[in-house]
Amino acid sequence: MKKLINAVDKVEDEMILGLVKSAQKKLRKLDCGNVIVRADQKVDKVALVSGGGSGHEPAHGGYVGKGMLDCAVAGTVFTSPTPDKIFEGIKAVATGQGVLCIVKNYTGDVMNFEMAIDMASDEDIKVDSVIVNDDVAVKNSLYTTGRRGVAGTILVHKISGAKAEEGATLDEVKRVAEKVIANVRSMGMAISPCTVPAAGKLGFTLADDEVEIGIGIHGEPGTYRDKISSANKIAKILLDKILADLDFRGSEVVVLINGMGATPLMELYIINNFVQDYLVTNGVKVYDTMVGNFMTSIEMAGFSITLLRLDDELKKLYDAPCDTLALVKV
Repeated sequence: MKKLINAVDKVEDEMILGLVKSAQKKLRKLDCGNVIVRADQKVDKVALVSGGGSGHEPAHGGYVGKGMLDCAVAGTVFTSPTPDKIFEGIKAVATGQGVLCIVKNYTGDVMNFEMAIDMASDEDIKVDSVIVNDDVAVKNSLYTTGRRGVAGTILVHKISGAKAEEGATLDEVKRVAEKVIANVRSMGMAISPCTVPAAGKLGFTLADDEVEIGIGIHGEPGTYRDKISSANKIAKILLDKILADLDFRGSEVVVLINGMGATPLMELYIINNFVQDYLVTNGVKVYDTMVGNFMTSIEMAGFSITLLRLDDELKKLYDAPCDTLALVKV
């Protein structure tokens, strides 16, 4: 295993410290663990809390800031943060308006956030949650009951964060978050796996002429293995599955082409070139496009496609300003 680390047991701590130091005017780390909050914490709005295992950078700490998250809680690589750490994050940012937790649909995340929410409720903190389940590849997996929460989570952060920034109530912010969840779909693939530092070995193996279709974001294998083909053919497989799951025809969409950590932008732009043209031929209008690493799986090589179906409300909130380490809109 070759990795640019100092020690396996320090990976997450040193990563979080480096992340915070790269954006000191936007971020602050709590003393209780790998919990990141806004440096300019607002007290007159609903606070948004999210998080999960490390290894998905820039998620989730990279999305803490104005117009997005107020707090992100990081566990060890691909492992949910513990309830006590999530609880500390909720307490640190809780306001009179309440707290909304945005949780990806993985068993550990759901269970630990639920426990933390119960702990916060016992302290009379007004808190609610939404579960993101945008992955169309599987209905159940080793990691979850129901669909997994993947890169579409970033758009939930963006749009619900904009609603919270407006001063909306907790019920209204939750309504908007659930609206995004109902209208966002994703699917991913890999041409090579990743190595969890503590494991020291690849999560799965692929022959030189194989690809994995339907992967998640925790280094797990996909739904099936296929022979490698052109970028266009692979993108079509993912898009056809997404388009079959939700009727996007006649709608405007945000397209998110997400790298899994080791895929060069050159290849992501090649994918995007096909996606844009294919959507037009299927009667889908592209409103905006995001290309890059947004929700990764350490150094996995591959990509995912996310489509978000917009209406006027979601479009306005998507366009609203945000200022975070990983995403800025002016």
